[in-house]
Amino acid sequence: MIHHKEKMISPEMVTLDGISYPCYRCNTLVVGTGAAGFNAADTLYSLGQEDVFLLTEGIGMGTSRNTGSDKQTYYKLTLAGDGSDSVQEMAQTLFDGGSMHGDIALVEAAMSARCFFKLVNLGVPFPHNRMGEYVGYKTDHDPRQRATSCGPLTSKYMTEGLERSVMQKDIPIFSGYRVVELVTDGEGTEKKVAGLIAIDAATGEQVLFCATGIIYATGGPSAIYGASVYPQSQTCATGAALAAGAKGINVTESQYGIASIGFRWNLSGTYQQVIPTYISTNPDGSDAREFLDDYFANTGEMLDAIFLKGYQWPFDPRKLGRGGSSIVDMAVFVETKEKGRRVFLDFRRNPQRAEKDGKLDFSLLGEETRTYLERSGAVQDTPIARLRKMNPLAYDLYKNHKIDLEQEPLEIAVCAQHNNGGLVGNIWWESNLSHLFPVGEVNGTFGVYRPGGTALNSTQVGSTRAAQYIAQNLRQPPIPAKAFLEKAAPAVRRTAQFIRSVSTSLDRPEKNSPKTLRQRYQQRMDLCGAFLRNLPQVEQAINDCREDLMRLQTETKVSGVRELIDAFINRDILYTQLTYLSAIREYIQQGGKSRGSYLIGERDLSRCAQQGIAVELDNGAFSGKVCEVALDVENLQCSFSWEPVRPIPKGEDWFENVYNAFLRHEVIG
Repeated sequence: MIHHKEKMISPEMVTLDGISYPCYRCNTLVVGTGAAGFNAADTLYSLGQEDVFLLTEGIGMGTSRNTGSDKQTYYKLTLAGDGSDSVQEMAQTLFDGGSMHGDIALVEAAMSARCFFKLVNLGVPFPHNRMGEYVGYKTDHDPRQRATSCGPLTSKYMTEGLERSVMQKDIPIFSGYRVVELVTDGEGTEKKVAGLIAIDAATGEQVLFCATGIIYATGGPSAIYGASVYPQSQTCATGAALAAGAKGINVTESQYGIASIGFRWNLSGTYQQVIPTYISTNPDGSDAREFLDDYFANTGEMLDAIFLKGYQWPFDPRKLGRGGSSIVDMAVFVETKEKGRRVFLDFRRNPQRAEKDGKLDFSLLGEETRTYLERSGAVQDTPIARLRKMNPLAYDLYKNHKIDLEQEPLEIAVCAQHNNGGLVGNIWWESNLSHLFPVGEVNGTFGVYRPGGTALNSTQVGSTRAAQYIAQNLRQPPIPAKAFLEKAAPAVRRTAQFIRSVSTSLDRPEKNSPKTLRQRYQQRMDLCGAFLRNLPQVEQAINDCREDLMRLQTETKVSGVRELIDAFINRDILYTQLTYLSAIREYIQQGGKSRGSYLIGERDLSRCAQQGIAVELDNGAFSGKVCEVALDVENLQCSFSWEPVRPIPKGEDWFENVYNAFLRHEVIG
């Protein structure tokens, strides 16, 4: 489906091996309709580059529109109060997270106010006081109060505001197209992207898109995991870029945390601070029991750990000491993945050992927990009453999705939530593969630790920077359709062969549906490539992944277009898993220890309550480096390059010099 009310957009038809294919051409093709993709197209048009198309599997399918938390955070420069802050200081905070390039940190900080106020002008309801100050609060890894929020649906409001602006400009949107291959031109350092091949979800046919530049806003590697808070409607497209020669960076660094799994949502912040009860059951719901008591020396430590899980939501190996908040994640993992049980949060009642006369016994709470709840007015008898007092929108969110936390428990798991790594990009978000601009979560902007909310800022900064660069430096029209077909021919033939292979011999017993195969792939990543990692399991998983890729076409059977697209998604998942698992192995083999949001090595739970869980921490040993990874798709091998982080630039602020360079068009690019 093509959304464009002014005119019919007709493709040019090109023929290869007797088969005709539609080919659409534009200056810039934006792939993805989340907050990053919509902003890229909107900004390009505003900067004068109106020859832009948007390409998407579905306008409403991405993470930006479908995922959040109790109070989804947007991180930007301080814009209220009398506290000190500066672009350099914010950049330093980002840089101090480790394994992040300083020049990118500076760009993220410098552009944050510009991008934030664009969203404000588009009607995104960020709160301000009577004087017009956009007040903030402190989020994780944040020394200031730079965070702001519209509530649980911040990124949804952002995406909707940007979509309205795009629709007003009547930018063509191709909806219902799955990217399967990027088409490139040239070799080595001269290699650049020239377009891509997509599958039309309505027909199952190949459609060619030729473009001078591609802004790749496809989101994080969502489908490589089974236990995931990414929406089920969003699936990977990272593998297509890796297969085309785009490098990855810091792909070892993801965040994991407790989330609901029916309706997928992060259970951070208020959901934990109200201290719900953690319950484990058999798969059929029988044998319900509270299990966290087993992991803590006393009830007070358990209550404080649950409360702190709100602040410290991502799993963090530094918080596995006695009474640490990440012990909660470990306990949930043991119950679900190792014991095969189900785990729920029950907001209707307090933990049994914490009740006194039907109320929460506040005398058991540590000072930080008790003070926070008292200052918030959250001293009600039950977790649900405290939640409705502190954050009624967090309660309403589930109610709006037909889950009433006053009436039923909420099933949870430890889930993949965000990839701090991704594809390589420079300070204009251009990949090593020229003319390809990964923006949003698919770009590996961040390193090990980052303040909460920086991801939303990055969607806007990266897409704005890419648009600026393209609008000034890549103004040439796309190459002719016939010339593009010459470059695309190998990819078109590979795609046609893949379609033929998975669409034949449906009755062969060794073949499986794409969804059945995907469950196996995802279970593998959950067990050894998520927040618990050890080298023997990772090495076995790499071998299994490589074998799955070699068997993919002969092992897959499809019936209909939907399953055909799922088969291509599986290939993308496997390319991505192979790259990510190989990078995890590389990090461990280089001597890397636990850091970020994962624990490396075996763990001993036998003395957890009294001593915590022993862990060997990285302690910053690799913080001054980034790991770049390249996938050799022919041999299914990865190569690595460890590069020192670039420092934060200094001294580019003498006005006359900047002004004259800007006039000479020397700044952008």
